[in-house]
Amino acid sequence: MMSQHLEPKVIATDKAPAAIGPYSQAIQLGGLLFTSGQIPLNAAGELVTGDITVQAHQVFRNLEAVLAEAGATLQNVVKATVFMKDMNQFVAMNEVYASYFGDHKPARSAVEVARLPKDVLVEIELIAAIPVE
Repeated sequence: MMSQHLEPKVIATDKAPAAIGPYSQAIQLGGLLFTSGQIPLNAAGELVTGDITVQAHQVFRNLEAVLAEAGATLQNVVKATVFMKDMNQFVAMNEVYASYFGDHKPARSAVEVARLPKDVLVEIELIAAIPVE
């Protein structure tokens, strides 16, 4: 059996904040899409302030835009990793999370971290299985 070399494909959209460092919004490798962590910046790169509910909604808008650029939706997500500044805010974050995924329940990890970029309250990264052309 011959192995096939897969080339990583950079996914970028102006409908989500541009990468502000040496990374990509997402990388597609074959039928998998790996998003970078999204924080509550709008597409113009401005910080969306507010409680974790407001911030989580912006994070999901960003993730949806990145997924769409790769031809995917939240229904294609197989794994989510949620980073939170305060695990006491888990219930509020989880309500927002559930509102986006509905009956779809990808695998998930949720962890409290000491600090997030720009001192935001939440950052989320995804892995999605996407159709390959």
